[in-house]
Parts: sequence; C-alpha cells; structure tokens
Amino acid sequence: MSSSVLSAASERAQRSKFLPPLLDTIKHTWDLGFTSFGGPPTHFKILNDRFVTKLSWITPQIYLEQFALSQSLPGPASTKLLFCIAVLHGGLISGLATFLLWMLPGALGMFGLSLGVSRIEERLPDIVYALLSGLNGATVGIVALAAVELAAKSVTDRATRICVFAGGAAGLLYTALWYFPVLMVAGGLVTVAVDYGLIKWITSKFQRKKAIERERGVELEEVDVGGGRAGASGNDGPVKDESEEERRSREEEERRTAEQIESPNIWGWKIGLAITGFFFASFIAVMVARGVWDARPVAFAVFANFYLAGTIIFGGGPVVIPLLREYIVTPGWVSSRDFLLGLAIIQAFPGPNFNFAVYLGSLAALSAKGADSFPSFAGALIGALGIFTPGLLLSLGVLSFWKSLRKRRLVASVLRGVNASAVGLIFTAVYRLYEIGYVDAEHSGGSSLGREPWWVVVTATSFVGGRWFGISPPVAIILGGVMGLIWYGVVKA
Repeated sequence: MSSSVLSAASERAQRSKFLPPLLDTIKHTWDLGFTSFGGPPTHFKILNDRFVTKLSWITPQIYLEQFALSQSLPGPASTKLLFCIAVLHGGLISGLATFLLWMLPGALGMFGLSLGVSRIEERLPDIVYALLSGLNGATVGIVALAAVELAAKSVTDRATRICVFAGGAAGLLYTALWYFPVLMVAGGLVTVAVDYGLIKWITSKFQRKKAIERERGVELEEVDVGGGRAGASGNDGPVKDESEEERRSREEEERRTAEQIESPNIWGWKIGLAITGFFFASFIAVMVARGVWDARPVAFAVFANFYLAGTIIFGGGPVVIPLLREYIVTPGWVSSRDFLLGLAIIQAFPGPNFNFAVYLGSLAALSAKGADSFPSFAGALIGALGIFTPGLLLSLGVLSFWKSLRKRRLVASVLRGVNASAVGLIFTAVYRLYEIGYVDAEHSGGSSLGREPWWVVVTATSFVGGRWFGISPPVAIILGGVMGLIWYGVVKA
C-alpha cells in the first residue's frame, strides 16, 4: 500500500517537473504551424518577435547565436531554430512537441495536395494560376522585409556589413550544394581576421608608411584602421560613451544571457557526443546500404535519398528544391509537372518548406508498382523522417556542446560572421523566389514576377504593409491571393 502511494507521489512529482514547461511551450507555439507563412526568412523574424521581444524566452544574444548555428548545420534552418528555442525553454519533450505542432499543419496540407495532384489534368484553370501568382508575389514581399530587418540586427560593424553584402551578392551569382556553406565559412573567417587583428595589422603597415611620408605624423594607435570588435557600434565614427540607462540595460541582458545559458535543459557534452555519434553511424549505415543493396525496395531508396538530402543541404528551403528534383524526379518517382506544381504551392503554405518532402514522398508511393508499392501515407512519413531527422539530431547534439563552446572568443567571432553571411543569403532567396513567382499555363514551373507589373505591385504591397502598417504575414499572404483574383477578373476574364 505504502509503496503504491510513494510510486504515485513520485509519478506526480515527475509530471510536475516537465508538464508546466510543456504546457507553456504548447500555449505559445501551437499556432505557428498555421500562421507562419513566407518560408525561413520570414520565420526568423516571427520567432525573434515572439520569443525575444514579446516573451523574453531568450535574449537577443542567444537568439543570434542560435540563428547562426541553425544556418551552419544542415537541414531546415527555421525548424532547427524553433526546436532549439523550445528545448532551451522547456526541455526535449517541449522541443519535440513544438516541432510536431510546427510541421504537422503544412505537412497534412501537402499530403492532401499530393492525393489531389495525382488525379488532376495537365493544365490548371487560369484562375488557379492567378491565385498562385498572387500568393507567391506576397511571399516575396514578406521575405524581403524579413531580410531587411534581420540585416539591421546582424550588422554591428564594417566587417558584418561586408559579410551581409558579399554573402547576398555571391549567392546571386552561383548556386551549388557546396557553395552556400563555403560562403558562410568565409564570413566567419572575415570576422575572425578582424577580431584577432589580422586586418588591423595589415592596414597598420600601410598607415605607418603613409604617416612617415606626411610632414605631420599621426601615431599608429590613433589611426582608425577599420577593424571593430565583436558587438561594436555600427557607426564609422568614434564610439560614444554609453549612458547610465544603456549600461544598465546591457548589464541586465548579460545577466539574463548567463542565466539562460546555465539552463538545466541543456545536456552535457557526453550526451551531445553520443547523439552526434549516433547520427553519423546511422548516416553511414544508410549510405552503405544505398550503395550496395541492388535489390533495395523503392520505399528504402526514397528514404535514403531524403536522408542524404537532409544531411547535405545547407541554407534551408531555397537550396532544397534543385536537390530534391535530382533525387526524386530523375529516378522517375515523381513527374516534372507534379514537382513544379508542388513547388509553386509550397511557397504559400505555412510552416517549413521542407514539408515539400511529405508531398514528394506521397507521390513516390503512388507511382510505385507491383511488389514495390506502398501506401501513400507511408511515403509521406518516409519523406518527413528522412528530411527532418538529420538536422534535428545534429542540432540537439551541438546544443549540448554549445554552453562550453560559446565561451570561447574564437567561436563567438566565427558565429558573428556566419550569422551575417547567412542574412546576406536571405537576399539571394528574395531574388530566386522573385524569378519563379509568376505561374501560368505556359510557365507552370514559374517565371519572373517582372513579366507582369501587377505582381510587382503585389510584392510591394506586402513589403510596405508589413514595414509601415504592421500587417502580419498571414494577412499579407491572403491579401496577395485576393489581388491575384482581382487581376484574373480584370485582365484574364
């Protein structure tokens, strides 16, 4: 009798330890999967507004660090960021619950779309194309606004200005799987060179030579050589003394950051090492089986391709599209038309763009014949597990090391540059989405919004509405769809 009472009391105590944080996390995240339109760039702004500005779950410093980590690791960037924020706030159970609430609405929508697409005719009605173009145009405006606002937070000195600009410019010029990670690493190297005085040492040699040549010399220490420490002011002039209020605000943020870093929800490095080791072991096993198993079922082949894609994709949604086309369309599991139609619609769906894998996995199952056939729901589940698992496992493992790593000046310096370069790549996403936003019967795979001035107006309306009038992304998306229907009624009809 007494043992059962003790057992019940222990069970209640265990529930009280994680249930309140879990319920609190669900309370403040359940709606994100229904309202977070616009893809990763907009998601970053939504997460910052809610969890940093409104709820103060994490400080701006921790947010920027987690943003840089989410960009540095493979997989869906905004999903990893939200997952890590939830883990920091409420633990692993809260993180997993948040992930499911985040991806399930869009995933179910994409699964339903796959069932419908497999039965529709080759050409869609013109009104549908107009609706899709309006939704895409509004999405571009939202992403552009997110890029501008994130850039304002990421630029702290000349070095980060350079990283934002160079990352965006270089991303426009070339696209490859290895290219985006290289750009982010290059950004980290730039800030390391600045913070550790390499650029200052080089420029000081030049300044010393000029000072000797001038009649009125200037001491080397007084010359501004364009360095800038991490977190320095973004002004080019001398740094002004901070006021008492600014000093108190900075000290309070540093205190809160220190408290949140010591959160009991962050595991130790041993568990992090075990999680990371498990991921690499599973990845090697799947890739070996993929290479040597000649008679592998289609279901396993689809899973292996998604698992590989989820492991080697950096940069989030805009990068996943060409890779999935190669891994899913080329083997003949999904037709090119169905792929492009899903691509146009996923832009207007809430939640992560990686839900595109649910759509493709379901279509792959529907196309399988004979002994290789498997249910469409199983295909959707295979797509989701394959594409999301690598990024979440690696994020959880690195989060366990983060407490120790972030204390090192070198790591902080690298993340500052990676963060700035990743923001620059968001401007690249704006351009690429703009170039495929207009869809019609002749360009079902997407064409530039600039072909029709009305879609540029839709994009501008979305941007200005969010920037000046506080229109939320879901409302902007709906407004874009309505403007698309208006265009159809005036021009096409």
